[in-house]
Amino acid sequence: MNLIKWDPFKELEDVSNRLNRLFGRAGSTEDSDQNMLAVADWSPSVDISETDDAYLIKGEIPGVKKEDVKVSVQDGMLTIQGERKMEKEEKNKKFHRVECSYGNFVRSFRMPDDADENKVKAEFKDGMLNVSLPKTEKARNRSINVTVS
Repeated sequence: MNLIKWDPFKELEDVSNRLNRLFGRAGSTEDSDQNMLAVADWSPSVDISETDDAYLIKGEIPGVKKEDVKVSVQDGMLTIQGERKMEKEEKNKKFHRVECSYGNFVRSFRMPDDADENKVKAEFKDGMLNVSLPKTEKARNRSINVTVS
């Protein structure tokens, strides 16, 4: 699995660009595609594990309907996105505390080089999203015999 180097200055630039967009100012001279990246309101927790045959991503998305979750693969990136909607406001209901996160979410992961992006499978049940990234046949059959003299 590829690691991505954290660049704190890039994050500061991203925050600046988001604030500029929020207040209607022209952003930096970056590509318009880069400027139009989705801004998430919250981020679901995930566990990523590996077996001999596949990589597994298990995400916690309670309170979200299946039709509000989208899993896509494009240019070697796996993206999980969706929305947790807040219940409609009722006239006789007062909230004393709201700790749950609502709104849009987006999580993106670079796919490992040995994952077969044409065979990605996703299952959503009881607030849990399970994504399986099968390894290519070439990667699975790789074994090295070492003889000890």
